[in-house]
Amino acid sequence: MGTILAIDPGNIQSGYVIVEHNGEEICRVLEVGKIENNVLLSLIAQKLYGNGYDVAIEMIEGMGMTVGQEVFDTCVWIGRFWQTVLWQTGYAPTRIYRREEKLDLCGSLSAKDANIRQALVDRFAPGQPNFGKGTKKDPGFFYGFSADMWAAMAVATTYFDKYIKGVKL
Repeated sequence: MGTILAIDPGNIQSGYVIVEHNGEEICRVLEVGKIENNVLLSLIAQKLYGNGYDVAIEMIEGMGMTVGQEVFDTCVWIGRFWQTVLWQTGYAPTRIYRREEKLDLCGSLSAKDANIRQALVDRFAPGQPNFGKGTKKDPGFFYGFSADMWAAMAVATTYFDKYIKGVKL
């Protein structure tokens, strides 16, 4: 079994997911959340120390448009996450770009967040109620997911498809 830590970085808080795979498919979500970035730095250091996790971080990509301070602040956090992973593991995490996620999960660069979420549900939780979340009494594959956690799962899934299974995007 392998483990992937995937991060959807933000300027103040970031979504993350830790998933387990068997080489053929992602089997289960071990941990998911959206937390303050400095708390995530500690979590990265704790989780990666001595463990063989693969790490993937969504990377910002220049698209020729003007951006605001939030994007630059997010870039700083990506660098801090990157450095922490490098210190803990000795290797650099993998960059996953949003366009890769759209192509991998939806087959289209025009896919929106709702399309990506639906593609994840169709793949990992088909037929489960409430977008695969289930209920507290009967949790589904995506129990506890909201907002940026879906984006982190898209990062993990794209990383898995591209680097574990070797799917060409």
